Amino acid sequence: MKLKLTFSTALAAALIVLPRANAATPDATMLSTATNSQPADTMTALFGDPVVAKGEGFEIKQSDLDQVMTGIKSAAVARNETIPPDQLLGIEANMLSRLIQIQLLLQKSTDADKADGKIKADAQIASLLEHAGSQENFDRQLKAIGMSADDLRLKIGQEAVATATLTRELGITVTPAEIKNFYNGHPENFEQPELVHVRHILLLTIDPVTHAPLPADQIQAKRKQIDDLLKRAKAGEDFAVLAKQYSEDPDSKDNGGELQPFAKASANPTRAMVPEFEAAAFSMKTNTISDVVTTAYGYHIIQLLDKTPAKQLALTDKVPLSVTTIADYIKNVLVQQKTEKLAPPYLDNLKKAAGVEILDADLKAAVAAMDAAATNPPAATP
Repeated sequence: MKLKLTFSTALAAALIVLPRANAATPDATMLSTATNSQPADTMTALFGDPVVAKGEGFEIKQSDLDQVMTGIKSAAVARNETIPPDQLLGIEANMLSRLIQIQLLLQKSTDADKADGKIKADAQIASLLEHAGSQENFDRQLKAIGMSADDLRLKIGQEAVATATLTRELGITVTPAEIKNFYNGHPENFEQPELVHVRHILLLTIDPVTHAPLPADQIQAKRKQIDDLLKRAKAGEDFAVLAKQYSEDPDSKDNGGELQPFAKASANPTRAMVPEFEAAAFSMKTNTISDVVTTAYGYHIIQLLDKTPAKQLALTDKVPLSVTTIADYIKNVLVQQKTEKLAPPYLDNLKKAAGVEILDADLKAAVAAMDAAATNPPAATP
């Protein structure tokens, strides 16, 4: 499907390291642990936990913002991306604004909003778990950013209740006819490309933290080991058992090397495999085992479990790697579009009524600049 799967706002995506964009790479949580700045609790111990924003009935502390930023940085590392340092303050300002909005909206939520938010939060957690591939991967990703499952559920729950509250307060509705019209008007957005479903065994030839190549003698030993494993797999030994015992891809070995179905990079660049892995997988026949595939990360053996032909997704189909239907996904998109038009003046009034103050000087200036840019966007170039 060509539309990106998004949650109600950017915050939810920042709360957890999503599965690596390249499922044939080393564990993203290992990389994030090595690359991120010190965890929020360490920073709090060193510098305290000042209140960075407050208003009637709420305070937001530096640790609240740090936790969200840790998730964003970890997600970037998981995608082999780097956030330019000059963009970090702007991202912090954006996330602080959203945290303020959530607190203001929670104060206006009704029991119905809370019930609606719980349903959506439960679906969102289920989608994250589905996307992670297993409970073990999900728990490892949470651990990498110093967040517990309870923390995640609380934050996503607050986000969902705030979104439900805002939707009600603004009087936003989406009819079945609008959903159908959007679907019919964007058929190219709901094409599911051909998918392959594989298991693999990976022996790393790089250090999983630094990405530096292993010494030549270790690489030679890994080559001999992968050749031996290939012989055993092709002789009929259980591939899943071999993967559990020998694979060095921690995100898949507990599942017997099984990866979530994936498309070619040209169809889904946000979840692309390295080219050599992709080429081998898509050239295989079902229930066959590849020869040794060499990538920048190491030596792989691939078992093709099945292929799914390209198809047009129906409104009742699930979004890939999610528990959300296409119809619900479109509804969320349309709600977001309507909210973007109606929300700014409403939220500004809430902030004024609550006497919101941003106490950190740098963040205050960044939020003011962001709000000014939103109010007065640059003129279009002729």
